[in-house]
Amino acid sequence: MSKKEIAHILLKVGAVELSPDDPFTWASGIQSPIYCDNRLTMSDPAGRKQIAEGLANLISKHYPETTLIAGTATAGIPHAAWVADILGLPMVYIRSKAKGHGRSKQIEGKVKPEDKAIIIEDLISTGGSSLNAVEALRSEGIKVEGVVSIFTYELASADVAFAEANLSYKSLTDFGALTEAAIESGAITNESIIGLLEWHSKLKAGLLHS
Repeated sequence: MSKKEIAHILLKVGAVELSPDDPFTWASGIQSPIYCDNRLTMSDPAGRKQIAEGLANLISKHYPETTLIAGTATAGIPHAAWVADILGLPMVYIRSKAKGHGRSKQIEGKVKPEDKAIIIEDLISTGGSSLNAVEALRSEGIKVEGVVSIFTYELASADVAFAEANLSYKSLTDFGALTEAAIESGAITNESIIGLLEWHSKLKAGLLHS
């Protein structure tokens, strides 16, 4: 499927909300006219299947040596499970930090030093959570092939962070495709799209801060 088709799926299930006039607040404190909650795709059997197949195809095409699927907690976990099933590969999931009880594990599931892992994220903004998961796997001696996600904001800061980690990432859809799909579906007006694009330009340029 094309990036725009995936974007239409996200809009259809309500996974993406666009609110240029009443912005959301990200965890970083940045005010944003767009909010992505890709967890909602879990409730759409047809959409989640297309997304899982798309992620599996990205892995097969760009990271063919993958032997382990790793989902980030919590939003990446279900998608990792579906992808692992499609590809017939083992799966683990990675907490944001090691749990403070029991065996104090950050990685849940069996891993082997010879594993070549792909990390599955629901979205990529700055890349921080993805690279935290990368470090968790690398600390266990596991080679990380790359990261795949459903959506990316196309931020230069993410590109820099991944380059510094000597890692690549691929996404099913992105901010540009989403805005096109939003106009086509009537999710946002032509007037509002101007403010959305201006916000994105400032964010890419590093002009927006918490």
